[in-house]
Amino acid sequence: MANSSLRVLFAGTPEFASLHLAALIDSEHQLIGVYTQPDRPAGRGRKLQASPVKQLALQAGLPVLQPPSLKDEAAQRQLAQLQADVMVVVAYGLILPQAVLDAPRFGCLNVHASLLPRWRGAAPIQRAIEAGDASTGITIMQMDAGLDTGAMLATNSCAIGEHTNAAELHDQLAALGPPLLLQVLGDLQNHLQNSRAQDDTQANYAHKILKSEAQLNWLCSARELDRRIRAFNPFPVCFSRLDGDRIRIWQGSVRPAPPGASGTIVQADENGIVVLCGEQALAIEVLQLEGGKALQAREILSAHQARFAVGKRFEIPAAGAD
Repeated sequence: MANSSLRVLFAGTPEFASLHLAALIDSEHQLIGVYTQPDRPAGRGRKLQASPVKQLALQAGLPVLQPPSLKDEAAQRQLAQLQADVMVVVAYGLILPQAVLDAPRFGCLNVHASLLPRWRGAAPIQRAIEAGDASTGITIMQMDAGLDTGAMLATNSCAIGEHTNAAELHDQLAALGPPLLLQVLGDLQNHLQNSRAQDDTQANYAHKILKSEAQLNWLCSARELDRRIRAFNPFPVCFSRLDGDRIRIWQGSVRPAPPGASGTIVQADENGIVVLCGEQALAIEVLQLEGGKALQAREILSAHQARFAVGKRFEIPAAGAD
């Protein structure tokens, strides 16, 4: 079946998914429908906003379907009547019941932003950085009833640098995914026949990111905090409290530390605001005051030196605190 055109259904919602849809639009395959989540309120006015996938699909003149759930039998019948060869699913956000998985001739493929089975679940990009993984990648997987448990058809990997944040890694993976997807679709039967089962003993669950996780605990090591700051940039962005004020921390680096209490500022100059941690120290390099924008530490200190005076101490959150 190499190089033959397929009737493709696409299901996805965020920007990451729209980049894969764009590749399919420019391919030889026939897109017969695009599924995406219902429009959601967004912005200060809370007006309904179409997903990036919907916006691109409408621009391309593709039919868009937005059922609130695919568990509904009418929605399942509608999908089956489209007679797809394959359904490509990229960060769709809705559960696909078995009836949907079985409807396309060759089933449903998922583009997942991890080298499975390393990180299954909702936040593989962030959890890979947070865990200190040296590499990650894209897996094209045949979907089954489990959560990211299906057989793997193809993978492509990339390194995670010492300073890489989640936004940067997102863009790296978004560049790897579309060509790998097209490669698989170009010889789909061969990839299906040579798929590999996942080793469940190597699996970890990448839990959804909670805003409550973003508060830094200075009792942790500087390396742990640096990884979390990078993992949570651009969302939800790490923070700490100083004199009751919420300080958002966008970028830092690990430094050697003199003895002292965790959370204590030991240096504040053009090189950053250096804070003692459970192990070593964290130099805060980019931060954001309440009501302001993210700035380099030297810019903040030019107007707020006393606010970050040596000896001041960032709050250590209580166990279980948000």
